[in-house]
Amino acid sequence: MKMPANIKKIAPYKPGKPIEELEREMGLKGIIKMASNENPLGPSPKALDAIMKFKKNIFRYPDGNGYELVQALGKQLKVPPGRIALGNGSNELIELLTRAFLLPGDEAVMADFTFSLYRNMVEIAHATVVAVPLKGFRHDLNAMAAKITDQTRMVFICNPNNPTGTLLPRHEIKEFLSAIPADIIVVLDHAYEEFVTDSTYTSLIEEVDRHENLIILRTFSKLYGLAGLRIGYGIGSEGMIETLNRVRQPFNTSLLSQKAAIAALGDQTHIKASRASNIAGKAYLYQCFDELKITYVPTEANFIFFEFDRAKELFDWMLKEGIIIRHIGENYLRVTIGKPRENQAFKKKLKQFIHKK
Repeated sequence: MKMPANIKKIAPYKPGKPIEELEREMGLKGIIKMASNENPLGPSPKALDAIMKFKKNIFRYPDGNGYELVQALGKQLKVPPGRIALGNGSNELIELLTRAFLLPGDEAVMADFTFSLYRNMVEIAHATVVAVPLKGFRHDLNAMAAKITDQTRMVFICNPNNPTGTLLPRHEIKEFLSAIPADIIVVLDHAYEEFVTDSTYTSLIEEVDRHENLIILRTFSKLYGLAGLRIGYGIGSEGMIETLNRVRQPFNTSLLSQKAAIAALGDQTHIKASRASNIAGKAYLYQCFDELKITYVPTEANFIFFEFDRAKELFDWMLKEGIIIRHIGENYLRVTIGKPRENQAFKKKLKQFIHKK
């Protein structure tokens, strides 16, 4: 079977093995997963209650428009419901955007070290990726603006950036939006925005009113702990949302994901606890890296990007010891901020590795 050239050059995503399978293979119990930026506290108890309440209805198709969830989001965000689109995770919305707005030969500008799905979706659309190096592990918006040509149709900005955890200040993004042509779609991926602690940063949702070419993506996979249910949303102009609704499948989000998301959205106790857990865990891991003289990048997300001269060796050894982290490439790794016992176990094993040679 002949594979199209644009598909052939895409490396398939390689997810980690399920913890249960790894435990069987390795003869270990209690493997700790700190690789996928999930909420270590799990989902809201209210979300679990909603799943149990509505599970008997799964023989029914879900509401194709996610009416109740869209209404709840609109009320909380102070956004008209017609400016919100739901997706099977924000990943699907990235796919829908490239499907709706990119044609063969178009260009999409993005950082060279950011969420890999942007590149994959652009290449699947037969468009061209224009990758711009990070500057100080942050998006270099001036350099990205300089790469815009007559063929540019889309720009991706991940803020905070995955995998580095760095945050662009509000004013830089506003200046960028004002400087580029209004017919270029700007995708602001804010999957980790709820973890931001920088007191000078505020939401950019109101910029959607000023820029019809802007869409902001968010997810219930991270802070809200619903990664397994795959539910996310985008906020854009009515024209943007109408276009996405033209290309999405009719029932792209499930009944249980919609109900759980509504419940999670209203559970302020769980939201506050999740943020507090992340702040405490971040401080603990900073102290760990400082103590061991390991270079890391201060984060505004729920993970920490760090440098280690034997990164792949450390990744493999940690896996054998029952702790899963992420090897990003070369001398870089990323660790998700976990529960106190998980962070402590990571520190213990990291010290053992450093001192074993």
